[in-house]
Amino acid sequence: MIGAAIAGLKRMKMGVKALLMVACALLAVPLAAQQRGPLPPPPPGTVVPSSVSSDSAKTNASRQETSSHITNEPPAIPVEQIIQKFTQHEEDFRKERDNYTYTQIFVFQTIDEDGRPDGEYRLSSDILFTPAGKRYERVVDAPAPTLSRISMSQQDFDDIEKVWPLVLTPDELPKYDVKYVGREQVDEVGTYVFDIAPKKLEKSLRYLQGRIWVEDRDFQIVKTRGKATGLLKKKEDQAFPTFETFRENIEGHYWFPTYTRADDVLRFKSGQDVHIRLSVRYQNYKRFGSTIKIGKATQVDPEKP
Repeated sequence: MIGAAIAGLKRMKMGVKALLMVACALLAVPLAAQQRGPLPPPPPGTVVPSSVSSDSAKTNASRQETSSHITNEPPAIPVEQIIQKFTQHEEDFRKERDNYTYTQIFVFQTIDEDGRPDGEYRLSSDILFTPAGKRYERVVDAPAPTLSRISMSQQDFDDIEKVWPLVLTPDELPKYDVKYVGREQVDEVGTYVFDIAPKKLEKSLRYLQGRIWVEDRDFQIVKTRGKATGLLKKKEDQAFPTFETFRENIEGHYWFPTYTRADDVLRFKSGQDVHIRLSVRYQNYKRFGSTIKIGKATQVDPEKP
């Protein structure tokens, strides 16, 4: 994910500038009001977990894997039908989410050996509509970044926009191998569990390699866990975190991504290890309208038509 910190202040300024330039793109996922879901988000202003040592972060992924309670119980209907149902519902959800305004809060931190943040980037934005129906981004809060050990790459921005809030539609399905794993009760939600991996890596495209949980009544994705992957140049020294994205139900219809988190140690080819935490929080979801066709978010003057 994050390139090793070998550049000076000039590169850091360039990285921050690049992040602001792509803010519209990575904030382009409209989300829905929280009502119920596999895991409620933590209190506002926190990055989970609030206190984790570097050593514990190194085993975080393995602990989560071994704590699974997945059973080998067969599905109620054929696996092929489940895949067909949830990918079609994903397509319906993709169309519906384009009608929502929301607030997104992105927080990224590097963590020192004592488990305390020693660098941070924070950006809060509202995704809104002009009276004419044009979507735009309004930055609400963007404190000066204090990151010094690592910088973000274009692949990171792509992951935030497309991989972390994965939407697996029928058009995207042929790109993945999808394997039924079993069933699992996630809090009060019954789910079918699938492992997914890209069939082929293609230049400039990002994919998820990991696991998805599909609600067993609505046939919609309610949780995603894994790592983003894609082709990298041989000289690129990058590492990508294991993340989790949680969705919640809105008005009994669609499950929207409401929270993404990662707490991981990024290991680079150079030998540098960096403990990071990040979160993406979505809130204040309001439906703008069902008859307006909306494109991707672009930053425009809301006073202009």
